[in-house]
Amino acid sequence: MSPSSEILPQAAAGQGVVPQSVENMFQQILQAVQKSHVEIADLRQECAELRSANTNLERQIREGLQQNSHLSRTGTPGFMTPSPPSPQLRAAKLSPFLSHSFPALSVNVSHSDPPFRPSPLGDNVMTAFPFGSRDIPGFYVVIPAGGAGTRLWPLSREGHPKFLLDLTLKGRSLIQATWDRLLPLSSAARTTVVAGPGHIKAIREQLPDIHPNNLFCEPGPKDSMAAIGLAAAVLAKRDPDAVIGSFAADHMISGDDAFLSAVAEAVEVAKKDYLVTIGIAPSHPSTGFGYIRLGDKLELAEAPNARLVSSFKEKPDARTAASYIATGKYRWNAGMFVTKATFLLDLLKEYKPELHEGLLKIAAVWDDETARQAVLTEVWSTLEKIPIDNAVAEPAAAEGRVAVVPATFGWDDVGDFSSLADLLPAEANQPRILGDSSLVVTEQVAGGIVVPGSGRLVACLGVDDLVIVDMPDTLLVTTRARSQEVKRLVKKTGESGWKQLL
Repeated sequence: MSPSSEILPQAAAGQGVVPQSVENMFQQILQAVQKSHVEIADLRQECAELRSANTNLERQIREGLQQNSHLSRTGTPGFMTPSPPSPQLRAAKLSPFLSHSFPALSVNVSHSDPPFRPSPLGDNVMTAFPFGSRDIPGFYVVIPAGGAGTRLWPLSREGHPKFLLDLTLKGRSLIQATWDRLLPLSSAARTTVVAGPGHIKAIREQLPDIHPNNLFCEPGPKDSMAAIGLAAAVLAKRDPDAVIGSFAADHMISGDDAFLSAVAEAVEVAKKDYLVTIGIAPSHPSTGFGYIRLGDKLELAEAPNARLVSSFKEKPDARTAASYIATGKYRWNAGMFVTKATFLLDLLKEYKPELHEGLLKIAAVWDDETARQAVLTEVWSTLEKIPIDNAVAEPAAAEGRVAVVPATFGWDDVGDFSSLADLLPAEANQPRILGDSSLVVTEQVAGGIVVPGSGRLVACLGVDDLVIVDMPDTLLVTTRARSQEVKRLVKKTGESGWKQLL
């Protein structure tokens, strides 16, 4: 026996706890590795299921598009709903710009069209409910139409943000589809749009039925609280019993009937003095959306699905988002709010008194155009720039005054080109194309999105998951994985002396 072999047993005998502790340590490491393998296997299984579901959806969309020309409007499901008859429909040249040009946005409007048309981005054609009877007396729709056009730049710009674009090539812009979708619950007389001065003309052209005194022009961007608060203050002055619902102009929704039902339920909850939001059932652990944690049920007969909001969560990292989904207690925060106008003003008075005071001062003279401009000039620039979530929703939720109606309709805020790509049909393993597909030639290219907006040919060879946006004055090339960072590039472009392209 060697000297070293004699020493080791003696050391083990003298310190018997050491080998045992080392063995325990290795067992713990082994258990951790095994747990990691199990988690990885679970993630792989989830990914496989998602891929399978996406493949089935793509197949259904392709089959729907193939059958589209043979089916009537009353016999098609939502994902293949054809565009409504409209002078905006385009057969020869496909473009997200409704006027066929860049960047002009004028739309030829036929006043013989019916006052309500189903949204081409939803599935109204499948519902059994007569939409004419779904009007909710005393309910006012507010559509904040803001944005700097940075997230889908250079397709969208400051002068024509995404809500003015037709991102599905179905003949209706996002704001037109929002109008179409909500009209059954209110009417043109009770639908208000809040927008900046640079977008008023285009909105009037795209929404010819909007009443002139329902198109509110805010002098400058002050985020959602000022925009929604202004509408609430003016509408409360016009109708003290008004229940308002705020819905962004640039979101896409599928499943219109489920959407309308959720809004109707939210109105019933709002009448009980709650600030009510609509929580979207998450389809995946997104890091691009905020989350709502569900609280206790409210047990309201008129709103059986309604719950208290336990808390709002900011956009999480991937691991946190996955943990949210696993609990089943979280919903996406789509930024939709329904409440009595006076109740929102009460919350604003409590949490942001200076903002409340300024908005009431503006609302007091709103219907006098001369006085309005003078007060706007004096007051608007002094208002705090803050989202409605931070201003009132989060502090009110902590006090049990915010409710949520969980909903099942499809929703996307089209926050980047990756999201937009998911909303467009394509052949398997091919890039999505927003525009004229004859201008795109690919070879061994999988995934991604191409926007051929310049009229010239875009040819791609052996590149996967790229975002290529080719406009007459600007070319953007990035990857889908980094498409959420386009805003950074827009900022740098401006700093580099190219502000005229923003």
